Amino acid sequence: MSLTALVPENDVVPPPADEPSIPQWTPPLDAEGLRSVLERIKDWSPLDVEEVFDDLDTAIGNQLPSVTTTDALIDRLRSHLKQLSDIALADEQFPPTRAMVQLVERGLPLRGERTPAAHQQAVGLARRLAFVTSDLVEELIEARYITEAE
Repeated sequence: MSLTALVPENDVVPPPADEPSIPQWTPPLDAEGLRSVLERIKDWSPLDVEEVFDDLDTAIGNQLPSVTTTDALIDRLRSHLKQLSDIALADEQFPPTRAMVQLVERGLPLRGERTPAAHQQAVGLARRLAFVTSDLVEELIEARYITEAE
């Protein structure tokens, strides 16, 4: 049975002598680390699966993307592929499947490839990006890492 003492609110009661001392808490990040996290949160945009499928349709659909939209399409496909790759590799408790790892590795050089000036070559790059992105998004949906658009 423990004894309880009534002590005025402002009095400090030291812990019992036989109780081990608890180390003082220190934050996991310093001020610069917190600023870095804040900036990453500000720049973050959630994955929009509908937008991914729209861009895939534009890249590998029946009609060629126009000259004026191809560069922006390639940039969006690179962004989608990066987000999907990050999702595939993010959680150590749920490691990616072998297929996911292969698709992420296939996408890395494509993401870094310079956009060609010629329209046909740019469309080719957009389609290569789209095929890898399509395969990766399907793999992630099948593995239930993400949900399909409604």
